[in-house]
Amino acid sequence: MDLNFTPEEQAFREEIRGWVAENLPKDISHKVHNAIHLTKEDMQRWARILGKKGWHGWAWPTQFGGPGWNAIQKHLFEEETALAGAPRVVPFGPVMVAPVIMAFGTKAQQERFLPGIMSGDVWWSQGYSEPGSGSDLASVKTRAERKGDYYLVNGQKTWTTLGQYGDWIFCLVRTSNEGKPQTGISFLLIDMKSPGVSVRPIITMDGAHEVNEVFFDNVEVPADQLIGEENKGWTYAKHLLAHERTNIADVNRAKRELERLKRIATAEGVYADTRFRDEIAKLEVEVVALEMMVLRVLSAEKSGKAALDVAGLLKIRGSEIQQRYAELMMLAAGPAAIPYQREAMEAGWQGDLSAGAFVAPLAGTYFNMRKTTIYGGSNEVQRNIVAQTVLG
Repeated sequence: MDLNFTPEEQAFREEIRGWVAENLPKDISHKVHNAIHLTKEDMQRWARILGKKGWHGWAWPTQFGGPGWNAIQKHLFEEETALAGAPRVVPFGPVMVAPVIMAFGTKAQQERFLPGIMSGDVWWSQGYSEPGSGSDLASVKTRAERKGDYYLVNGQKTWTTLGQYGDWIFCLVRTSNEGKPQTGISFLLIDMKSPGVSVRPIITMDGAHEVNEVFFDNVEVPADQLIGEENKGWTYAKHLLAHERTNIADVNRAKRELERLKRIATAEGVYADTRFRDEIAKLEVEVVALEMMVLRVLSAEKSGKAALDVAGLLKIRGSEIQQRYAELMMLAAGPAAIPYQREAMEAGWQGDLSAGAFVAPLAGTYFNMRKTTIYGGSNEVQRNIVAQTVLG
């Protein structure tokens, strides 16, 4: 196992870095580096810039219009875009549903859905969690009944991230109650403009409208929007979740936020404090360790060996690191970080702050990051999975 980058890989990194420097809008990178609120237009503008280059599906094989990069190249692309201040690509389309459509969809489905995902024009949402079906995903109750050439869908999804912007949503739905719970689930693609689909916001503790409830009331979904076979959706869901949990580790954003933490600590005069600097150093060691774990997975994939089954470990460590850097930023700013002025996170805000503008988003980020150890399968559940599948 060689965790060093080759000269060719370093040259690839420089190519990506140069392209991003020329094409990433400065107003967007300023927002990202300073935790200013990103609008839908900001996120979709960057997605479309990537789409024109053929990089919105940066992990896609060439047969589906992607660049065909290997695991190391994909990692370097993600790292360089994150460090440059690019918004995190909304993963539901290019990272989650697209691989499922590629692996299990028909040719007609691939031709219909993949181009809009690559271009960044079509916004996808994820319909997995339900009230009472979060980490226990096999217990989903949203029902899809076959009625000739369509399914009639009734039920509710919750915690649907950015669902207020969704054009389409991919859903796990129950098509059978026979046998084990996993055996009666199907994978359905639903147009969110369909009659009977309604979205209701959930306002989180930082005052943001990031997640939603989505209701399905006698929604008619054409049968040709079923992916794969009926009642085989659990297989497709597991395929997708492997992509999601690796993505959740988000080591590249952690590296960028680590540098932001150092800037805040320096501005607040606490970076000179040995004990506080020790805490930053410990966090940096954890970030490096997480990166080494990611590189181990990439090294195995690059060499053709069996991929390491550590998606759960990546999720656990990545989420805990996100919470820790948010906490240290609050500690660095001290009492000035406690007042939370959400309007100060909007671009162009000219109000008064008792401290530097960089403290405005700290409390909101801290509140928001409490979710990371819960979503995508809570860390307690992930530890059980790791114990069973990795430790044996």
